[in-house]
Amino acid sequence: MIENNGRAPVGGAWPARSGTSRTSRADRLVRRPGRSIMRDVAELAGVSAQTVSRVINEHPYVADGTRQRVLAAMRVLDYQRNPAARALVTRRSGTLGIVGYESPLYGPTSMLYAIEGAARAAGYFVSVASVRHLDRRSVLEAVDWLRRQSVEGIIAIAPKASMASALTQASAGMACVTVGGGCSDAIPSAQIDNAAGARLATRHLLDLGHATVHHVAGPTDWPEAGERIHGWRDALRAAGAPTPPVVPGDWSAGAGYEQGKGLARDRSVTAVFCASDQLALGVLRALHEAGRRVPDDVSVVGFDSTPDGGYFLPPLTSVRQDFVELGRSSLALLLSQLDPVGEAPVLRRTLLLPELVLRSSTAPPPSG
Repeated sequence: MIENNGRAPVGGAWPARSGTSRTSRADRLVRRPGRSIMRDVAELAGVSAQTVSRVINEHPYVADGTRQRVLAAMRVLDYQRNPAARALVTRRSGTLGIVGYESPLYGPTSMLYAIEGAARAAGYFVSVASVRHLDRRSVLEAVDWLRRQSVEGIIAIAPKASMASALTQASAGMACVTVGGGCSDAIPSAQIDNAAGARLATRHLLDLGHATVHHVAGPTDWPEAGERIHGWRDALRAAGAPTPPVVPGDWSAGAGYEQGKGLARDRSVTAVFCASDQLALGVLRALHEAGRRVPDDVSVVGFDSTPDGGYFLPPLTSVRQDFVELGRSSLALLLSQLDPVGEAPVLRRTLLLPELVLRSSTAPPPSG
């Protein structure tokens, strides 16, 4: 703790040294905040620069009182660690790279925030290279840019298989992890179990008493969309329920609205599982315009459980993905490559189970 004047530790003044007041030393040193060096911290705390280095690097063999005095001096002087100097000593930059996907979609954006947050919480700096197109050239350029930042390893958000394939070549010789539906056996990956999430949604609707469930799918070139189709079909077949044709779509509310108009005209449709919450939003509007009440006439389930889903009319039942845990898991996969423990094998894949969030958009089918 620091006294309100920001000059000395609580409990007394800085210890005197060579007849000079430690408070006056603080007055002199603190006049240049943000420019202090390790020697300044050592001088103010009355210790050696080697002791300051041990405190910074969390060395266990430092007396608690000494550690607290050094930390207090660092706060007073607004001392900032020099990553370049640290890299020269440790031969590690303390920086991780993220290849992001420049998109307004909820999934990739949430993945980026989660990975960045997990890396910072673990004490790493983060450098992000976003790609607008999921093609080989864009991926190669992004990885090359990150290599020039001296990153220790890369976590890549890879929605499509083509991106994972390009990463296999681009990241040769560097620790790398992919996150999302596009994965390769050559690179460790962290993923949400999309098929399990689709089974949860479909079984919920069947358990309510619906004879079958219609599915509005995501784009055909996204593996996540294909996995959700497989999970939906598996649940229907396991229950012995009819399997309607897949309703093609993308991730947007517009596609959901256009396809929802056709579903609304079919009076046999009583349950719809959508591959995203945005698709479900469009379906809800189409049903409303057709006079089909949700959930009295038709039940609707989405996928993502976006923060806005609870404010749809009605609030949307949806499959929730734990993006925070996905970020932690992807970081753990990367660190298992950077800091292997003994003979323990490097982790290759993490598959996280989603959960179904029940709201007001589902109910038993109408009688008769």
